[in-house]
This record gives sequence, C-alpha cells and structure tokens, in this order.
Amino acid sequence: MAVRFVIIGGGPAGTQAATYAARLGADVTLVERDVIGGSANLWDCIPSKAMIATGAVMSLTRRSEGMGLTELEAKLDFEALRERIAAIEQGLCRNVTDLLVSQGVRVIRGTARLKGPHEVAAETDDGVIGLEADAVLLSTGSRPRVPDWADPDGERILVTRDAYPPKELPSHLVVIGSGVTGVEFVHMFRSFGSQVTLIVSRQQVLPQKDAEVAAALEDDFLRRDVRLFKGARAVGIDREGDEVVVRCDDGRSARGSHALLAIGSIPNSESLGLDAAGVEAHDGYVQINQHCQSNVAHIYAAGDLSGKLPLASVASMQGRKVAEHVMGLHTREHRHLDYEKAASAIFTEPEIADVGLAEAEAFAIGRKIRVTKVPFASNARALIDGDPRGFVKILSDPATGVVLGGSIVGRGAAELISVLAVAVTANLKVNDIVESLLVHPALAEALADAAE
Repeated sequence: MAVRFVIIGGGPAGTQAATYAARLGADVTLVERDVIGGSANLWDCIPSKAMIATGAVMSLTRRSEGMGLTELEAKLDFEALRERIAAIEQGLCRNVTDLLVSQGVRVIRGTARLKGPHEVAAETDDGVIGLEADAVLLSTGSRPRVPDWADPDGERILVTRDAYPPKELPSHLVVIGSGVTGVEFVHMFRSFGSQVTLIVSRQQVLPQKDAEVAAALEDDFLRRDVRLFKGARAVGIDREGDEVVVRCDDGRSARGSHALLAIGSIPNSESLGLDAAGVEAHDGYVQINQHCQSNVAHIYAAGDLSGKLPLASVASMQGRKVAEHVMGLHTREHRHLDYEKAASAIFTEPEIADVGLAEAEAFAIGRKIRVTKVPFASNARALIDGDPRGFVKILSDPATGVVLGGSIVGRGAAELISVLAVAVTANLKVNDIVESLLVHPALAEALADAAE
C-alpha cells in the first residue's frame, strides 16, 4: 500500500514535497486555501521582484547619459505594471498546478486542520473531507506582522501585501522597518520617483548583515535623497486627511502620503489543530529536527512555519528533504540541510548577497579567518556597464584555504553569489576559484580576484 502523504499548504515547501514524493510512489494529497505556489511567494516575493525589475530599467535610463546616450526617459505606467504582475502570478500558479496534477497529486482547495495524529479534515466549499495520513507536512507559511499600535487600512497605512503594487503610487512613502523587506521597498519606490523616509530602529540598516555591506547601502540611499530616521522606533501612525504621520519613541515624527509596515511576519499556525495531534510549537513556530520532523515523528513542518530561514529556496529544499524522509531515502546517502550555508539576496540597488560565515560572526566566536576584498571599480565589465559600485568579499580559512563565506554588493550580486554558495557547500578552496577559467570581461572575474 502506498504511503498516504497529506500536505497542508501549497507554497514552495508543500509543492516541492508533493511532486517529489509522488514521483517516488506516495499517494499525495495537497490542501491549499489561497494560491498554489504560496501566497508569501506569489503575493510577496514575485511581485516585489517584478516591481524592482521595472524600477531598475527606470534607474538605468537615468544613468544613460554616462554611457553615451541622451534624451532617454522612462515613464511609469502603473496600471500596465499591475497587469504585468498579475500575468506573472497567474502563469506561475498555473504552471505549478499543472505540474502537481501531472504527477498524480490530489489537489484540494480548502482549509485543513489536524484532527488527530493521523487524521486531517479539509474544509471546502462542498463540505468537509476527511483524510487519513501516514505522514503529514505542515507548510502553511506566514503573514505580515501588525503591531498593536498600527491599524492598516489598505489605502494609506499598508502592510507589505497591500503594496504589490498599492492602489496608487505614493508621493512620499514612510517605510517602517529596515530589514530585508523594508530596504527593498525603499529602493523600489525611490526608483519609481516617490520620496521615501525609512524608520531605522537601530544605528544601521540591515542590522543582521555585515556592517560594511549595510554602510554601502546606506550611502546609496543617502545619495538618492532617502531620509533616514536612525535609532528611532515607531510607536504610532495617525491619519490626517490624505497624509499619515508616523510617531517615533524619540519624539520625532515622519509625515508622508503613505506608511508601510515591514516589521516581520508571524506563522500561520493558530488554526492547524496542533494540540489535537500533540505537536509542539513555540511562538507559533513548529519545532523541528534535522529531518524537519516535529516532536510527533510522522508530522513534519517546513517553510516559514518551521522558524528557519524564511527563504523560498530553503522551503523548497526542506520540502524535498521531507519527501525523501517520508519515503525512506534518508536511510541511504543523505545530506542534511545546513541552514548556515544558505545563500540569500537583497534586491536593492546595488544588489546585496551573502552566504556562509559572516565577518562579524567569525570575530564574535574567535574564529581565525582570512578576509579578501575587491571593488567592482577595478572590474572591466563593471566599468563597461557603467555601474562600478560595490565589492566582493571572501572569507576563507587561513590554514586550509577553504571558502567559509562571502558577501557581494553590486550589480548581479544575486547571480554571482551562486559561485560562492557552491564553494561553501562543497568545501572548495579559494584556489579552486582562482584556477577556474572564467569569461573575460565578466563580473565573475571579481570573484577570482578576491579569492586570489
């Protein structure tokens, strides 16, 4: 008898687990209440990157004079942008759904909850469907966090999902939160021509990132006339006609046409019936081991719900690892997920990407490292493209030369970091990068220069 595998949540983790387990012979049922492909992915990540791509083209035209071109101007058609985003979302959702169906996955549109360790109830428009399960994956994702001092209205006071895109282009956007999502919004709307104020609760943007990386982004924001409120924590938002006023704990206030909350997310776990199945959670996140198992061995959690890195790439890999474990493949050669080796990117201008050990982290734990850094200003391709901002930084073990981590600030950082991600994951040495015959001229040459 085939393994009965029930998946609650059709985001990157759930869909990857479903298709992979089905190919391995499982009887898979996936229940999704919103959008196949994941609301966090298709309603947050994909639209934001589509908007950023449009902004990047607009920024490029503004720099065109330095490349020998004149009288280029790009004007934003907000409605056309909205239609483009919708088409991308619909296309991706359709493709993922078709893939699931082609693999024999049963897809149920509805809301599911655990009724017991081996029983799932899926509530649909046609009634409740009872599902017996040998294994269950919980991958219901997360939603934007709203503090008790804010009352989003979807018009002037926005959460992130209200802004992909908003109903109208803000003339002056006040962004609350200087993490990854917050700084992407700053870049995005500044590229569209909006004035932007960023509320930074600490003394640098991106407080969890390398200080040198954060400084490079701050410099670019200031160059683009972004107003920074450093060391200020928002404590209230007031609407005054067609304006909003964000009040901070240090007495300062920021006035704009719109305010945007970008202060993290909370897991979608409150209606999953965790108690009925005996699944333990902390602050709403299901606690998991290296196999993504909860304290109930046959019930797994992945994606944002697991409390690990909130990245679609991590969720997808978790889904694959769960499928392998459910189908017994972990008894063979099996590599556990190492979250510390996950590459991540921030799609600002310039782009930011990193992987592996960070410089500040190494110093904090007293680990000896070798740090090498090369600016893109010395790279021929960067000069040709007219964008020499940023740098490549590589961290390696001084004794063995093994690549431990790296950061990239500059054009194409999200693509270039893949080379360092492979090096970190495979324990390659800096000489392996140096001795690779790379294309010339190319931005990737900066990686070899930094490795050398």
